Amino acid sequence: MSEAIEKSDNLLLIQEAQNGNRDAMEKLISQNMGLVKTVARRFIGRGVEYEDLVQIGTMGMLKAAKSFDADFGTVFSTYAVPLIIGEIRRFLRDDGIIKVSRDIRKKGMLIMKAKEEYIKEHQQEPKLSELAARCGMTTEEIVYALDAVSPIYSLQDTVGNDEDSATLEQMTPADENEIESMTDKLALAEAISKLDRQSQMIIQLRFYKDLSQQQTAEILGITQVKVSREEKKIFAFLRKELNI
Repeated sequence: MSEAIEKSDNLLLIQEAQNGNRDAMEKLISQNMGLVKTVARRFIGRGVEYEDLVQIGTMGMLKAAKSFDADFGTVFSTYAVPLIIGEIRRFLRDDGIIKVSRDIRKKGMLIMKAKEEYIKEHQQEPKLSELAARCGMTTEEIVYALDAVSPIYSLQDTVGNDEDSATLEQMTPADENEIESMTDKLALAEAISKLDRQSQMIIQLRFYKDLSQQQTAEILGITQVKVSREEKKIFAFLRKELNI
């Protein structure tokens, strides 16, 4: 099925569903269930079964189907994803602090204890490599364990103190319309997901963890020059994907 036909089919189903046609609503949900499952997978390991995440995400899909308007100027899937994510995050938040697996929680406690001990001994924050050595983990394991109990990305986080410092949000076109702003940010997240693992790690460490290029290079086992070059490629790729 071509993209144009698929979009047209979605619009017809949405119109019928919004007019009370339950069969159309069920078909619309079924056709877009892959989207729900993709989003749900992002939250695996947060203390909720995958099947439950899918059910909760489906509620977000239902809300999207009921509130979508073609005049928003975006395709249904782009509009739906923030609502699916929001529904899952609300559930996790209302159910208590976002839960992580027992293993990750145990690692997190070990890391925090090791960090406190290091600060008492040296009166300064430990480097990731030092923390990893003390905990008997790799630097990547340290990053993932800490990241598991934190939001995936913050659009307000910045890159160190380098000349090219910028927030992720600054790479997103400004928009006064709340819904369009949400989809702009979603488009950025989708663009990031297309990057290879190393590039995603660079974004995570530089933007989210606020590490320097040298610290990032040490963790990834590459040179600072390589990190700098990769950043430029990443920015170019994201700007192309976002048409900015």
